[in-house]
This record gives sequence, structure tokens and C-alpha cells, in this order.
Amino acid sequence: MKMRKEHRVPLSRQAMLVLEDIRQFTGDGRYVFPGVSRSRPLSENGVTSALRRMGYSGDQMTAHGFRAMASTLLNELGFRGDVIEAQLAHTGGDKIRAIYNRAEYIKERRRLMQAWADYLDELRARAQSVSGVAERLA
Repeated sequence: MKMRKEHRVPLSRQAMLVLEDIRQFTGDGRYVFPGVSRSRPLSENGVTSALRRMGYSGDQMTAHGFRAMASTLLNELGFRGDVIEAQLAHTGGDKIRAIYNRAEYIKERRRLMQAWADYLDELRARAQSVSGVAERLA
């Protein structure tokens, strides 16, 4: 992670299912998302390239944009800023506080990640519902 500092990431139930599903494609190597050479992780450029192939322009979405979107929505959902920043591995602007506060907020981050995954599931269900209604009306 940043500055070679360990960063533990609690995962939602949904994320664990995705990891189980993709294991057949990614194998048991060192990286969950390997790059082309498999000796290095998938880079931000690799994600950006995939977004371009899906039809998104740089103005619409970037790999780093997912982090900004998550931060914004998690703040809107009422999660504490310290917890969100810890999940994103941000150190914050207050250098003295960063030196003294070494909290990882794991329990809160676990709740945050599950709430985030549930929120995304809810959005998908609503989109499918609206899509189904639109198809029936057409």
C-alpha cells in the first residue's frame, strides 16, 4: 500500500463471493488482481483501460474516481470521516494527529464495507426494477 505501510481491508459478504467466483480466472497467485505479467498487480492504468473499453471517457469515470465516489456516498450515508479516510488509506492533513492516532477502526470499517455493498445491491435492484418496468411499457 502507500509508503509500503500495511493496510488491512475488511470485506463485505458480497466482496467475498466475488473473490470466490474470480479465483478460477486469477488463480492462487500473490495478487488478487494480477496484471498482464502476473508478477505485478493490476495497475490503475489497467483499470482505466478497462473503463475505456466499456465506453467511459476520462470525463465520465476514472479508476481513482471510484474512490472519490465511495468517499462522497459514505459521507452522505453518515459514516464518520475518520473511518472513511482509514478505509481509503488516507493519512490526513494533520501530521501530528496522524503520528499519534494509529487507530484502524476495523469494526467500524467492517460495518462501513457491508453497508456500502448493501447500498450497491440496492441500487442495482432498483435499476433492474426500473429497467423491467420500462421494457414492459415499451
